[in-house]
Amino acid sequence: MKAKNEISKERKETVETAIEIKQNNLEISQNLLEGRFELYPENRRRSVNKVIYQSQYFQLVYNLNHKSLAIESKGDLIYSAIPYDTGRNYIQKASIQAILHPNETRKYIESHENNLKKYLALSIFQLTGQRVALDSNEVKQAYQQIFMDPLFEMQVLGRMMQHDETGPLSANLAGKFLHSENRKTGISPYLAEYLKFVVEVTQNLPISTDGKNVHLLDSAHEQPKENVYLDQSKNLALSSQSDLKVGLENLPAPLKVEIENIQIAEPIKEVVTKPLLKSNVGNQLRNLRKNYVAHSQNPKDLEQYFENVHSTEDNNKINVISDIDSQDGKLPFSNPNFNILVGNISDSVVSDSKIQGIYVIGNHELSDILSDQKVFSKSQWDDFREKEWFKDLVLDPDQAWPKLPIGDNSFYELIKEELAQNYPKMKILNNESVIYEGVRYIGLTIPVALAKRKKELQNFIAIELKRLLAQDKQIPTVVVSHAPLFNELSMLSPKSSSYNKSYKCAHRGILSLFEDFNIIGAIHGHHHIPASSGQSKMVKFSNKNIFVVCSIYSKINTGFELAKLLPDTIMEKPLGLKKDKNY
Repeated sequence: MKAKNEISKERKETVETAIEIKQNNLEISQNLLEGRFELYPENRRRSVNKVIYQSQYFQLVYNLNHKSLAIESKGDLIYSAIPYDTGRNYIQKASIQAILHPNETRKYIESHENNLKKYLALSIFQLTGQRVALDSNEVKQAYQQIFMDPLFEMQVLGRMMQHDETGPLSANLAGKFLHSENRKTGISPYLAEYLKFVVEVTQNLPISTDGKNVHLLDSAHEQPKENVYLDQSKNLALSSQSDLKVGLENLPAPLKVEIENIQIAEPIKEVVTKPLLKSNVGNQLRNLRKNYVAHSQNPKDLEQYFENVHSTEDNNKINVISDIDSQDGKLPFSNPNFNILVGNISDSVVSDSKIQGIYVIGNHELSDILSDQKVFSKSQWDDFREKEWFKDLVLDPDQAWPKLPIGDNSFYELIKEELAQNYPKMKILNNESVIYEGVRYIGLTIPVALAKRKKELQNFIAIELKRLLAQDKQIPTVVVSHAPLFNELSMLSPKSSSYNKSYKCAHRGILSLFEDFNIIGAIHGHHHIPASSGQSKMVKFSNKNIFVVCSIYSKINTGFELAKLLPDTIMEKPLGLKKDKNY
């Protein structure tokens, strides 16, 4: 019988070999893509974003700086005539899920029947000014029409996916949910062209896409793994290995035939229904947007009128969630295991006596705690009452965020004490650490990303990390903070309007700590990145691979399973929460 250390050594060698093979395969695939640059003359004037595949309306672009892929529509193509329509990524994702898993996506829509009927009644009111009952013939007929046009059904699926992740919709409902009005938007012909392109490009190149993200596969036979909305066993990204037989049966006959006839290296034909082009209707749409009066409402104000059709029970072993911003005084999910609450949990003084795990302080915790008049009246706040940032926290919190004190201020210890009373089984980490199942979790208090005070913030991070890491260089360590530590360990896309390129690590002491200690991951919240855009990634930082996790709450995301990113040997240890010896 082999000794335990021999088995461990063999496992390590097997993993290293697998990683080496994967990296070699990825390099081959990447070289294949780069070899396509010369096929498109326009790449001579494109210094960063190189076209590697294109059709009449779409193109696949490779970013040399980020080594990333993206599908883009060409400049003349219009996605939607609806002003400021934010549903494109959801509808594209829905179209791919619908052709991969038509039965499950139909059930998803049907589970929302009551919510859809509310949308339909509101749509009819917005269009005609007449109020109709949910059980009226008008609403019933409109609901049935959803399932009579597959491209429209995909759109409704996407709208409900958006509803579940970002909250209820309110603007231009007729164009989104009434078939008669939707036909004027141009979305269906756009979607037909999009489907043809993604099927063709995934047949020709070793890539997969879920409708937004595009990934390079390390071989032609690798199955993509992407999931948000359906059963965990489902592959929701399209690749050359995807079985489309059942899904294509539901498409309009001309589109079905065109997709079935797609052959490798052969361009696809035009769709029967022409999409909207800027060259044809651009002036009309510009005038429409110019005179458009926004009438959308805050999704949080509409939540009470819609049902949550998804389970609120979560069984992740180590469950990461943030930015719940609960409005009703309670948590919207339950998990009996170990939870990592990454701040901004409450906007209504939530309390929960059952949830257990660790909790770091976000900016909403500050204003939320002080909104309780009984708490606010305590003398413990007297030292802060004349501070400008404290006054803003009480009267106008949004004005307070850039003025907040750095995380070692004694104010945060008082916030921690109040939170601890609301969550008696949670360990509130205010620049502290705990060990759970062989992993050390360091919780730093970074309520907001203070980019303009970066030097002061990073000095604080360096000092606290050094203190909390102490002398134990071997224990796997995960750093948790509400706002990200810096850009390098953040899930926020550089394309986001919230991204600040100056918020990068510029402190040599921090880099040294990451080099010297076994820091394996960073967890943050704050930036409301939809879970469907990705909840984790691996990055190269300070000469090592580190995971980054951001898991923003929504009806379809009650948490991210952190256990799958932790070393296997750690998860074999018995349950138990143990304080760090330096805590």
